[in-house]
Amino acid sequence: MVKDLARAMENTLDSLQIPWQVGIRTGNTTTQERLQQKKQLPEILLITPKSLHLLLSHTQHTQYFKTLQIIAVDEWHELLGNKRGVQVELALSRLIYLHNLNPENKTTNNLCIWSISATIGNLEEAKNVLLLPLKKTGSIIQAQQSKKIHIHTIIPDELERYPWAGHLGLKLVHKIIPIIEQSNSTLIFINTRGMMEIWYQAILETAPHLSGAIAIHHGSIEKELRVWVEEALHQQKLKAVVCTASLDLGVDFKPVDTVIQIGSPKGIARFMQRAGRSGHQPDAAAKIYFLPTHSLELAELAALRQCIQKNILENLIPIAIML
Repeated sequence: MVKDLARAMENTLDSLQIPWQVGIRTGNTTTQERLQQKKQLPEILLITPKSLHLLLSHTQHTQYFKTLQIIAVDEWHELLGNKRGVQVELALSRLIYLHNLNPENKTTNNLCIWSISATIGNLEEAKNVLLLPLKKTGSIIQAQQSKKIHIHTIIPDELERYPWAGHLGLKLVHKIIPIIEQSNSTLIFINTRGMMEIWYQAILETAPHLSGAIAIHHGSIEKELRVWVEEALHQQKLKAVVCTASLDLGVDFKPVDTVIQIGSPKGIARFMQRAGRSGHQPDAAAKIYFLPTHSLELAELAALRQCIQKNILENLIPIAIML
């Protein structure tokens, strides 16, 4: 969430009494803001890969980035190995080229590239992909202590009658109501938008008293509603948000203390990423409930537990190697 990241940066700059401006450039940036940035870029610019490529297409783009010193690629695991990751790699090559064109930079050579990720199995390869155009080896800085994740399973009272496949898990909707009520706020992750809307209605039908205290969030709802939901989470006005991958990344909602995953997360890294949306404070443990939609997903959960305990994560294969 770019807005959330900008807020955190502004708070840090205020605390350090550093008079820097933080700007945002995405598809939602207004024309007035774009024109202002064209005249004078802020000291810190938060930008998406697509918006960066559009900015590089401007005739005066060489002037925009001549004093660039630091490039930080956040959530690199969500980019590496897909088209947006290739956009980042191409943009980095261009930015490094522009940096080297500036005579003042030839003596200092002070351009730094950072990438941030918590869920990459092949860290060395992921680092090398970013630093290749810089022609440097770089270093990996990794925490010695992993974040604690408490995994709980929501299972039916009669497991023998639970279906093997082809269901949405709605028979267990009554079991998540107490979890929602006992938490400050809860994120309920569901993989598909259609299934998410069905679950949202099922929760309201089971617990009508939660009407007004629960909302939905996905990438296709209008911007104003998305912003309202995010702000309501920050201010603890909502007890729960039923969401898709739209809240997977960049969330710093400290009131969120519980996550519920409905159905298979389709990957170890994604499960850990979603679990980390709760307990988003230093030394705080993440709490995630797994609700299987059918019996085979219980076996998948057992595998997830084992992989997390042994710190096993999927490798991300760069596009260039795939080709």
